[in-house]
Amino acid sequence: MHDLKLAVIGVDHRHIYGQLAGMLALGCTCKGWWTKGNPQPVEGFVKRFPDIPRAEDRRILLDDPEIDLVLIADIPARRAALAIESMRAGKDVMTDKPGCTTLEQLEAIRETAAETGRIWSIDFSERFEVPAVSKAAELVSAGAIGTVVQTVGLGPHRLNRATRPGWFFDDSQYGGILCDIASHQIDQFLFFTGSTDAEIVSASIGNFANPGDPGLQDFGEVLLRSDKGQGYIRVDWYTPDGLPTWGDGRLTILGTEGYIELRKYVDVAGRPGTDHLFLVNGTTCEHIDASAAPLPYFGNLAHDVRDRTETAMGQAHCFKVMELAIRAQALAARLGHLREGE
Repeated sequence: MHDLKLAVIGVDHRHIYGQLAGMLALGCTCKGWWTKGNPQPVEGFVKRFPDIPRAEDRRILLDDPEIDLVLIADIPARRAALAIESMRAGKDVMTDKPGCTTLEQLEAIRETAAETGRIWSIDFSERFEVPAVSKAAELVSAGAIGTVVQTVGLGPHRLNRATRPGWFFDDSQYGGILCDIASHQIDQFLFFTGSTDAEIVSASIGNFANPGDPGLQDFGEVLLRSDKGQGYIRVDWYTPDGLPTWGDGRLTILGTEGYIELRKYVDVAGRPGTDHLFLVNGTTCEHIDASAAPLPYFGNLAHDVRDRTETAMGQAHCFKVMELAIRAQALAARLGHLREGE
């Protein structure tokens, strides 16, 4: 992939670090980056990637015929427009989640992808950048727990209020907690159950701990059902300072012959490191260190750009994740301090 050329547009979220690092590790070249103003992640971006030049105008990058793939991590509400602009300029796109914040944006992206033949991919980092999920996928594919019937995805996050920009507290800018964070868990539900669609059985959003920030949703949950399985999702901004990382992200995959639990970022029972996988079935009950499992998303996406295939993630899957996340957000009951704004 040494011949693949990249550009970065929008560095308003630190997820851009992982997006770009994953592609550069393949030998790709980033020809430049652009962002509006100087959001907080710019400092960290320059420290990590000091040799990549900043463009004065994004059109300089979009008009460069050598650039194949554009990486986007702008403010969530602005990502759709940038992705559409990039695709119309003949570029494939990898965006941070959420890839868009409204159904109108999603439909415009669908139409643009169909018209241009370009790839619109979302780096769902809680799957694509977590080795334990790769290992779980391998075990599920091998039949280690039988047929998957349910996933339970937990996505707790630390608020880190002092480092958050203004848009973080404005749900019209980040799309709401289910559109934003829960898109990770919806992606994992569809992937592990093999579902192509799902019904949103129930959803709720709340603000229970931050009454002074009416635009912040600090809690959310979704119950999903498909013809292949069931799913429960809980996301929040309550991670306490005593935890040594930003969140105790977990995924439980229940099968007809066993189950897998992932403790992605920390094991509160005391084991060091990340990517803890627990496998229980008819013959074993064991802990597996999954930290060395491969992360195929970036390499697969690079091949998709070159070969016009869909090995990293099916385009229909990507659309469906965001559709369900946005619909869950719109349908959600409003709880706690959010009720005061109704």
